[in-house]
Amino acid sequence: MKKIINNVEDIVPEMISGLVKTNSDLVRQIEGTTAVVRNDEKFKNNQQVGVVSGGGSGHEPLHAGYVGDGMLSAAVAGEVFTSPTPDQIYEAIKAVDQGQGVLLIVKNYSGDVMNFDMAKEMAEADDIKIKTIVVDDDISVKNSEFTQGKRGVAGTALVEKIVGGAARSGMSLDDLAKLGQSVIDNTKTIGIALHAATVPAVGHPGFELEKDQIEYGIGIHNERGYAVEKIQPSKKLAHELIEKILEEFKDQTGQFAILVNGMGGTPLMEQYIFANDVLKELDDKKIDVEFSKVGNLVTSLDMQGLSLTIMKANDEFIKYLKEPVTTIAW
Repeated sequence: MKKIINNVEDIVPEMISGLVKTNSDLVRQIEGTTAVVRNDEKFKNNQQVGVVSGGGSGHEPLHAGYVGDGMLSAAVAGEVFTSPTPDQIYEAIKAVDQGQGVLLIVKNYSGDVMNFDMAKEMAEADDIKIKTIVVDDDISVKNSEFTQGKRGVAGTALVEKIVGGAARSGMSLDDLAKLGQSVIDNTKTIGIALHAATVPAVGHPGFELEKDQIEYGIGIHNERGYAVEKIQPSKKLAHELIEKILEEFKDQTGQFAILVNGMGGTPLMEQYIFANDVLKELDDKKIDVEFSKVGNLVTSLDMQGLSLTIMKANDEFIKYLKEPVTTIAW
C-alpha cells in the first residue's frame, strides 16, 4: 500500500485541519470535532434553515467540499468509511441553527441513520426544530450487509445542491424536507469498478478483480455489485447502466439531469469519454437532458471506476442545480 499519510489514526483530523487551513474564508472547524461549518459573512447574517450532512471519510469532496453559500451549512466527517458520532453531529446542528430549524441529509447506511437519529433526539431536547431525509439512490442492489435498504451514493451531491439552493432562497423546514424527498425519489444511480479501493487501516484492496474484469453495481464502501464481466468499451458500459436506470422511471418524458461521477482513481479523460457516450445514447432515446455534470464528486478513496446518476427533474430542480454556489468543490 502506498499512501501519502502520516499515522493511520490521524488521517481524518489531519485532513480536516488541512481543508480548513486552506479554505478559511469558506469554512471553520467546530472545536473538539471533525465537523466544519460555514465561515462566510453571508451565513452569519442570513436567517435560513440550516442544512447538515456527513458520513464516513474517504468520499471527498463529499461532504465538507460542499459546505458554503448555496449548499450545506455544515458537514461532519467520521473515520474512513465509518459514521460520525452523534455528539459531533449534535455540535454541527447547534452551530447552524438560526431559529428556522435544521434539515439533516443522511446516506442510507445503518450507522449513519442511527447516529444522525440520536443527534436529532439530542437537538430536539434543546427545542431545535429538525427533520431528516435519507438518500437511497443506488438501485444496483436492494440490500447489503452495509445498509438497511438501497445505499446512498453519488446522487447525494445532487440532493445537497438542490436542497442547499432552496434553503438559501428562504424555504421553510417542512417544505425543504418535502423537496428533498422528492429529489431523492427521482434520483437513481449505478456504479462500476475496475479496481477496488484500499482502506488505509486495512492495507489492501477491498476485493479482487482480474485485469480484464469490471464489476457492476459496486457501492462507495467497497461493497460488491450484481455482476462481474469482461471489460467493455465505454459505449457498451454506458448502454448497460442507462438501460438499468431508465427501467426505474415509468415516465421518461420531461426534463432529466445526469451526473457522471469519478470514484477517485479514474482520470477525467475517461469520465468525459463515458459522459459523451451517455449523452449520445440519451439523445438517441429522445431523453431531454437539461443539466449534466462530470467529475469526482462522491469518491471511494482510490477506487478505479465511476457511477452514473440520472434524475427525473422539473423546473425547480433544474433551477437549483444551475445556480452558482460558493463552496470548495462544486
